[in-house]
Amino acid sequence: MDFWPEFLATSWGREFVAGGFGGAAGVISGYPLDTLRIRLQQPSNPTRSAIGLLRQIVSSEGPSALYRGMAAPVASVTFQNALVFQTYAVLSRAFDSSINKIDPPSYKSVALAGFGTGALQSLLLTPVELLKIRLQLQQTTRKLHNHHSNDQQGSPVRMAKYIFGREGLKGLYRGLTITALRDAPAHGFYFWTYERTREQLHPGCRKSGQESLQTMLFAGGLAGVASWVCCYPLDVVKTRLQAQMQSPSDHPPPKYLGIIDCFRKSVKEEGFGVLWRGLGTAIARAFVVNGAIFAAYEISLRCFFSDNSSGSIQTEDNRL
Repeated sequence: MDFWPEFLATSWGREFVAGGFGGAAGVISGYPLDTLRIRLQQPSNPTRSAIGLLRQIVSSEGPSALYRGMAAPVASVTFQNALVFQTYAVLSRAFDSSINKIDPPSYKSVALAGFGTGALQSLLLTPVELLKIRLQLQQTTRKLHNHHSNDQQGSPVRMAKYIFGREGLKGLYRGLTITALRDAPAHGFYFWTYERTREQLHPGCRKSGQESLQTMLFAGGLAGVASWVCCYPLDVVKTRLQAQMQSPSDHPPPKYLGIIDCFRKSVKEEGFGVLWRGLGTAIARAFVVNGAIFAAYEISLRCFFSDNSSGSIQTEDNRL
């Protein structure tokens, strides 16, 4: 049987662990850039330069501030990333009308599977990203809302308890709709770009699984960039909605009352450019993170298979 791990892995356990390795590699490699992106998107942030903001954070809060809140995504990333890749593998086959199931799914099936995967994963991702964003903005939040500071500071678990105590389960899922609207098309572009790019760079690799490590890194990085560019304005709106500490029942109510309201007020107050603020940082992070995700995932999965005839990972000099 031809070997191409993202579709024909024979063990769910191997898929799970490989997905975990890929997700963990992505989170760790790109988290500081993600912190910069989140802070650049905030209306209260006076610094518009990523470099300037980086210097400000390091000097005033210390380097560890760049990793604040990382425990939440790292703790959930194994299951989340495994779920993404396994859901994608199942859906890509389900949407594929080809009779010959030995060949890789069509690009149309890949895009549809990615779309469905993104929509489903938003159910898991929404509370994780909510906690991550709140913790990444904690220093700013303390300055603006000193009366909540004692309750909010601490670990993701304490933050989750605080939110659940004030707003219930609904509070933890604030931003679910905008997360699904962002992630469904983004994942469609994500997997389509990865499959298309790797096949263009290394013809036949979708079936043989013999693409080089450089191909994995570049195709994964480009896929990440494509997924962010297509949905970035939605991400800005999502971040602002999830960053609000007030619930709709509070007095005064939160600044943004919904997706449309957030979009309208943000553009009115800061111009259309606000919808793309932090894009450069997001693209740089996306290339690094997703190159690491796909490379770590595919390398890990290959290492779990003992059949050497299925193909090896090659670098430019045919060695890993």
